[in-house]
Amino acid sequence: MPLRPRLRPPLRVFCPRSVTFAMSARFHHCPSRTSRREFSHFPVEHGHAPHRHLSHQPLPSPEHSSSSSPSTTIYALSTPPGKSAIAVVRASGPAALEIYTRLTTPLTSAIPSSPPKPRYAVLRPLHHPQTHELLDPGALCLYFPGPNSHTGEDVLELHLHGGPAIIRAVLSAIPLCGSHIRYAEPGEFTRRAFHNERLSLPEIEALGETLDATTEEQRKRAVRGNSARLAERYEEWRRLLVQARGELEALIDFAEDQHFEESNRELVADVVMNVQMLREKLWVHIENSARGELLKSGISLSLVGAPNAGKSSLLNRIVKREAVIVSDEAGTTRDVVDLAVDVGGFMVVLGDTAGLRVDDVSSGEKVGRIEEEGIRRARERAMSADVVVAVVDIVVNSDDRVGLLISPELVKLINEAEEAGKEVVVVVNKTDLHPSTTHTLPMDIIRQLNDAFPNVKDDRIFGVSSLAKSEHGIKKFLDGLTGIFHHMTSPISSSTGTVEEMYESIGATERQRLLVEACNVFLGNFLEIVGPEGAVSEETGDDVDVVAAAEELRGAAECLGRITGRGEMAGDVEEVLGVVFEKFCVGK
Repeated sequence: MPLRPRLRPPLRVFCPRSVTFAMSARFHHCPSRTSRREFSHFPVEHGHAPHRHLSHQPLPSPEHSSSSSPSTTIYALSTPPGKSAIAVVRASGPAALEIYTRLTTPLTSAIPSSPPKPRYAVLRPLHHPQTHELLDPGALCLYFPGPNSHTGEDVLELHLHGGPAIIRAVLSAIPLCGSHIRYAEPGEFTRRAFHNERLSLPEIEALGETLDATTEEQRKRAVRGNSARLAERYEEWRRLLVQARGELEALIDFAEDQHFEESNRELVADVVMNVQMLREKLWVHIENSARGELLKSGISLSLVGAPNAGKSSLLNRIVKREAVIVSDEAGTTRDVVDLAVDVGGFMVVLGDTAGLRVDDVSSGEKVGRIEEEGIRRARERAMSADVVVAVVDIVVNSDDRVGLLISPELVKLINEAEEAGKEVVVVVNKTDLHPSTTHTLPMDIIRQLNDAFPNVKDDRIFGVSSLAKSEHGIKKFLDGLTGIFHHMTSPISSSTGTVEEMYESIGATERQRLLVEACNVFLGNFLEIVGPEGAVSEETGDDVDVVAAAEELRGAAECLGRITGRGEMAGDVEEVLGVVFEKFCVGK
């Protein structure tokens, strides 16, 4: 029976070069990273590494090449430009020691300065290499000989006084200390660390995530991905697939001429078992990395409700400022207003939306065309959110009875959100109008909510007051949201993985996840070819297209090789490095 067509995932999943220029503008100030391997004796505090800043960068000479040649020494300012207590200048390459010698040898000395003791800080005045003019009366100098340095090359760090004039003078003097010395390109220090096998590609990607982290949970995610164990796990999976492919190819080439300890059936069955176990690990890894991406991009939250229910007021209370206009007039918010805010360490994108309503036949009030478009966008924003917060408000009737205002349009939207798998929370606003809602919502209010939203659990219902001076329920509501966010981003467990592997998967980047997904597709194609039990003929294995099966394993291993950038199947590593490093600042 002919095999049906199999899905082949695209292997080129990298960003196009045109996108990377927009990405590079995201990093203006980012922390300098010096490997802890460099500081075995003398701990030094570092500042923040800037993006390329023209006021401190000397004009490049025509002979300065932009190629990252091992014979070229690069240097850059690794702390923010401007006035500061300390400024750190870093140099990497074969001329690092020569730079130190030329800058620290005074005019009165006929003997060049002796090399500093590796990994020990020494205080030296810095002089111009040609005029011998004093540039800095006291700079802290550290020398890290390769290959045991961050870049794998000789590295020199000069901790200067942070005056702008001193920084400019030293940066202008460094290229005069020898030949083939030029200013570094963005991310070039880290690029050299990769090529010298001091950092793996996943570690470099995690470094970029670390520089981009603005909340506590983003920091934790980036630190998990910064571990070398994640790259080692990818490489372990790749080697397993390469070995499995080798066994199948041996079956192809030598089955008729050689006698194996295992039969053909047993050999293929072993490969199938290993692939099935690996697929289970890959599925867990994919799910956990998708949860981790919520931490990076931000959890999308949409506030929905009837007009004048207090959505905008609630948003202002969450962000702790008057971010959106609030008035007693219904329909003030006509369009979606998105704001990013840190809620309990999580990056959350809050969306304030137009009130949900339809034409009121009894009063003759109709929804205008602009407001109708705002309602359409509110529905669209809610269905694209991760969390939907339904805001209902307490109203006092003409007979002084207290009740809830729950519109049918809101109930319909919440039902649609629940069917789509959204996390749903209900907030009862204006609790200050009810005399019995000091700490908890009264049972009559809870019963009305249960009737309207039967699938929403009581621990997802909160009472608040959005008045500027009121603290009714706001903290409890935010704590409840934080608990939901933890649930959404916590890793799922696996019967074949460890707790450390679960949490490390949270730190995987989107590029890594896409390649793991592509790997999983190849493995699915492999299992489709050989069958779940690896049932092949005992003599020849002709019941299965072993060549096609081995090719699927090759494609799966290639996907994993592209993650780490190592091995014969590394793929277009330079393209990936271009995407990663163009986001980095010069001092990295």
